[in-house]
Amino acid sequence: MQLQVARIGKPHGIRGEVTVQVLTDAPEDRFVPGARLIVEPAAKGPLTVAGARWNKAILLLAFEEIADRNAAEELRGAKLFIDTDTEADDDADEGWYEHELVGLSARVGDDVVGTVSGLRTTSAQDLLVLTDTHGREVFVPFVDEIVPEVDPEAGYVLLTPPPGLLELNAPDDEKAGS
Repeated sequence: MQLQVARIGKPHGIRGEVTVQVLTDAPEDRFVPGARLIVEPAAKGPLTVAGARWNKAILLLAFEEIADRNAAEELRGAKLFIDTDTEADDDADEGWYEHELVGLSARVGDDVVGTVSGLRTTSAQDLLVLTDTHGREVFVPFVDEIVPEVDPEAGYVLLTPPPGLLELNAPDDEKAGS
């Protein structure tokens, strides 16, 4: 499966570097020299990372295939992906990709309380996004204390939410009835 790790922005300088919007939590691992990235649209790639450096808070990438600013301008808006099937399996216990979680049922004990509809990764806290049985979006901190079990093979995540967490987005009349 392919996982998007960046989106190319504008060129930087005259030697073919580009700015990128980073969409991975490990840019230092994804954008090492020699890394091959899948590009969408496919006609613009694949690309091989020649160099990566930070300019303040912006990541700049250079590619072996891109020699100048004009070629870099052609990449603007392109999406960069990695193939997760070829990724090393040594970090299997370090986390989950969003595509592995979306669609899993969310349970509290044996009761289904919703479906996983996304994963939000922020600098402060990863959040599991659920669509509850009433169609509301609920954000659940993705920590072991609240999400002690993730079982993609069985199709569910087990939740142990603190009181009130799943009712935060409920209308006042539903909260009173809980």
